Amino acid sequence: MITVGITGGIGSGKSTVCKIWKGMGAYVLNADDLAKDVMASDAEVKQQLVDHFGSESFLDDGKLNTKHLANEAFEKGRVEELNAIVHPKLPAAASIKVEEAEAQGYDIFVYEAALLLENLEPGSLDYIVLVLADEDHRIERVKQRDNSSEAEIRERIQNQRNFEKATDRVDYVIRNNGTLEELEKKAEIIYHSLLPERDT
Repeated sequence: MITVGITGGIGSGKSTVCKIWKGMGAYVLNADDLAKDVMASDAEVKQQLVDHFGSESFLDDGKLNTKHLANEAFEKGRVEELNAIVHPKLPAAASIKVEEAEAQGYDIFVYEAALLLENLEPGSLDYIVLVLADEDHRIERVKQRDNSSEAEIRERIQNQRNFEKATDRVDYVIRNNGTLEELEKKAEIIYHSLLPERDT
């Protein structure tokens, strides 16, 4: 099984590429979903969240209070504090998912993460794919997706790394400044080139 990391800034289209690949048969794991899973299920992490961010970190039914944690992290500038609790647990949790996908017979495992290049353990993935798009395209997409204002989106872009400067650290770059059909075509070409060769 081939393991692939995919990254890119907000509104670049990396989730769309993942959706296309999932439709083609890949196992796709989103880092944010994995982090939420860890926060909700790992006893040590749960205790640390309560210690750092208060008992409101969890709802009365025991579920994660994502609204409270997002507010604490992003509005109060405590993202690094939250990441320091959760991120150390992600590699082991991701490894379990990789093993599950392999046992289920998947050819390609895709890990989608905005912070992939920050948290990457050398040699942990076979390939890395970077999705890039012009800022204007990104702003328009995010506006349509979640009704954020242009100012809010620009601020979120500013808070992310400059992905244009990361092209030398990845194996494939997808530029997504055209139509969905064009993106699908690019994604399909890369997917077929990633597929492991079968012994005939």
